[in-house]
Amino acid sequence: MKRFVGRKRRINGYDIAMMAVLLVFALMALYPFLFTLAGSLNDAQDYQYGGVWLIPRKFTWASYIVILKDERLYRALFNTLIVTLVSVVVSLLFTSMVAYAMSRKKLKGSRVFWFLNMVPMFISGGMIPSYMLILMTGLFNTYFVYIIPTMFSVFNMIVLCNFFRGIDNSLWESAVLDGAGEFRIWFSIYLPLSKPALATIGLWIAVGKWNTYMSTLLWTETSNSDLWLLQFYLMRLIREGELPSGNSAYYGEASRRFLSRRLSSRRFRSYVFIRLFPRIFPRETCSVQ
Repeated sequence: MKRFVGRKRRINGYDIAMMAVLLVFALMALYPFLFTLAGSLNDAQDYQYGGVWLIPRKFTWASYIVILKDERLYRALFNTLIVTLVSVVVSLLFTSMVAYAMSRKKLKGSRVFWFLNMVPMFISGGMIPSYMLILMTGLFNTYFVYIIPTMFSVFNMIVLCNFFRGIDNSLWESAVLDGAGEFRIWFSIYLPLSKPALATIGLWIAVGKWNTYMSTLLWTETSNSDLWLLQFYLMRLIREGELPSGNSAYYGEASRRFLSRRLSSRRFRSYVFIRLFPRIFPRETCSVQ
């Protein structure tokens, strides 16, 4: 075994071919980002003539200035950050509590509870019953409509439940002998041992909340910009600059607005999430202990 220590592995043709294939796929994934970035930093009128593929031909910050001057942007960004953070914390706590209970073999009526959880997972009431329920509960046009309806996910509960079942049951028995209750065992033992699973599910929730705009569109009065989320604001921003039909005199100005807002808004939302992700989910949290 010692004769292999310190020896460098030779790179053969297979390694070169695999690196070339991976490099091609990496460039294919990276190019759309660079393409829209170049378009957003290029003069909108010049962009209409085409030919801007990787590097801006006429560099300008005008597209981003248009967005950053809009006060609705900062309100929508603040709403999205608060909704995302609160939803991650509340959803993880509530889902993990249910998952812990469902993972216990001695839970009475577990088959009934599993049935009640699995049926709504595959058969939902639809949009109209959901709308009526939100109206009846008083959640319509409030901040709570972004958090409470999505506080629990059956799929996330199943993932956490299977993870909890993989934890050695002797830890639970030892905690019971020491006088710990179920709530103490869940919070002090199972949650700390489930950081990888919690980080993964938290990422799913955060990405879903960050990218959603249907909640604002369906469950709030869209005329009230105080409740807008970032994705809904960007969608409205793009639609306000859509190209007109049959009005050639106005076509040039409208097309410039549309192209600049569309490309710069895409890059703005990506930049914010890329900057926030390492701070919310550090590498140590996602690593297996």
